[in-house]
Amino acid sequence: IYRKGRVFVMLKLKRLAAMCCAAMLTLGASALAETQVNVTALKGPTAMGMVKLMQDAENGETANTYNVTMYGTADEITAGIANKTIDIANVPCNLASVLYNKTEGGIKLLDINTLGVLYVVETGESIQSVEDLKGKTIYSTGKGTTPEFALNYILRENGIDPETDVTIEYKSEATEVAAALAETDDAIAVLPQPFVTTAMMQNDKLRIALSLTDEWDKLDNGSTLVTGVTIIRTDVLEENPAAVEKFLEEYEASINYTETNAEDAAKLIAQYEIVPKEPIALKALPGCNIHFIKGEEMKEKVAGYLQVLFDADPKSVGGTLPDDAFYYTE
Repeated sequence: IYRKGRVFVMLKLKRLAAMCCAAMLTLGASALAETQVNVTALKGPTAMGMVKLMQDAENGETANTYNVTMYGTADEITAGIANKTIDIANVPCNLASVLYNKTEGGIKLLDINTLGVLYVVETGESIQSVEDLKGKTIYSTGKGTTPEFALNYILRENGIDPETDVTIEYKSEATEVAAALAETDDAIAVLPQPFVTTAMMQNDKLRIALSLTDEWDKLDNGSTLVTGVTIIRTDVLEENPAAVEKFLEEYEASINYTETNAEDAAKLIAQYEIVPKEPIALKALPGCNIHFIKGEEMKEKVAGYLQVLFDADPKSVGGTLPDDAFYYTE
């Protein structure tokens, strides 16, 4: 009787242990599903690749709960990273390096989301080559980020001093640059897509004169022009590795959706007011160079790009090149 009782008790304990394990697994899955992730994108091509993720999050179809906010300037994102109100952010590539140095490793790089999207546009016919920019006034956005440093590098490599040979007037947002183009005769500007297409559809005098991606490639410096990347706070990554892996999976799917379903993506891009109208989004998408690149390929492309910027102007990457810990390649 004693042995039978002992066996019975042991069986009960085993069942209880199994129930506890099942409960823990259920709680774990529930916790992952309920992970709140504050994601931020710049209004432009980086946000265009996120629209399917945004829609799925609103419909409750994502593993994590994503609170997505769009900003017009990178300064707003920098503040959010500093005060820890932002977990994951799409930022200009060089700003990721600056923030890594500034926070002493407080952020890591997850992926590339956008390659070259910058163009020189004008309302005249005077710009046929980079050399033609000498002596001109150029309107631009993105001071302290990719547009400024990419333009300065290309100018210098073509024998033009950006400090003395041209006048560059920086505006806080691309819409202000577009307004300057509409108000000024023979105006010249550097703009990213989709704002190039938006401006051209509102101003029939405007034309694309140069692609900065093409001009970068002509220099044959062994690097790729990288515009947008995704960063994460290091503490968020360390505390929620499974949720971060799920984000990368869902974000990659969202970017692939934008790349392969242009018409449907354009509807969402207009719906989320990234550009004013669906036809503009549809026309702009091919020039937005939206791609998802992670792992070692990401590291190679970003490291090469940052090396070029560092050689030209160390402050463009925060004074020093980031070490290997900057790159999340798992």
